[in-house]
Amino acid sequence: MSNLKNEYYSKVIPSLNQEFAYKNKHEVPKLEKIVVSVSLGLLAQNKNAFQQVLEEMRIITGQHPILTKAKKSVAGFKLREGMPLGFVVTLRREKMYSFLEKFIKLVLPRIRDFRGLSPTQFDNFGNYNLGIADKSVFPEIDTDYTQGEAKRGFNITLVTTAKTNYESYFFLKELGFPFSTPFPEKLKN
Repeated sequence: MSNLKNEYYSKVIPSLNQEFAYKNKHEVPKLEKIVVSVSLGLLAQNKNAFQQVLEEMRIITGQHPILTKAKKSVAGFKLREGMPLGFVVTLRREKMYSFLEKFIKLVLPRIRDFRGLSPTQFDNFGNYNLGIADKSVFPEIDTDYTQGEAKRGFNITLVTTAKTNYESYFFLKELGFPFSTPFPEKLKN
């Protein structure tokens, strides 16, 4: 069992119960899944770049990514139906907790000029979305190998069972997320 999962059961659940006074243990928010996605853009036409992005996603997440394709054609974007758009990986259970622990303790401190995560990136369902602008902050990526290419980032979505944004904020804060500011009072409802 990962250290973060142990911490969730030993520290986070009691602190959530104290803050929100849940009547049932199933009301306590938990992390359902983490979705990591990357868009290829024009790189989808280049086979070498396509394979490189596939391999980077596999290395970073520890799981084989799924190729996403265009559902319909859009002439303005030079997009045809069935054209590859990007990759997506859904992490659950142990892989999810090990990825999150690595992300909090290794990746975030490696981001240049990092001042914390924004507490306003929640959707109205208690999920948190963030983007990583440069893939080289992940320790698995060889920076010498990627020196000449453009920066390419990832989108990460943390799906929780929290009912409100504040409940999700408190939950993620207890897990160790370094938020830059306290949760805005006007959004607590």
